[in-house]
Amino acid sequence: MSDLLAIVGPLDTDEELIEQIARRRPHRVTVLVEDAQTDLASDESNAAGIRDRLAALLRMIEKRTGAIVVGLAGSRDELAGWRFDRVVGGRAPVAV
Repeated sequence: MSDLLAIVGPLDTDEELIEQIARRRPHRVTVLVEDAQTDLASDESNAAGIRDRLAALLRMIEKRTGAIVVGLAGSRDELAGWRFDRVVGGRAPVAV
């Protein structure tokens, strides 16, 4: 059984992220929405748009990969102590 962490980035990378997840054939996926600036529980239209996007993304992950989405995190702090076999998505490291 394999556990994968999928880090959600900008909107234009959803399809690429799904492809990366599918190639790794995970059994379980946890989704991290890194640097979320919006309170997803608020009634603001921006938050509603993000919630809709995430709901669609979670459905696409489950449908395309057959994996179970087991969680959604808003920061790496929420994942302290968790272990993943693979990590996909997120920003590329920048050389200093």
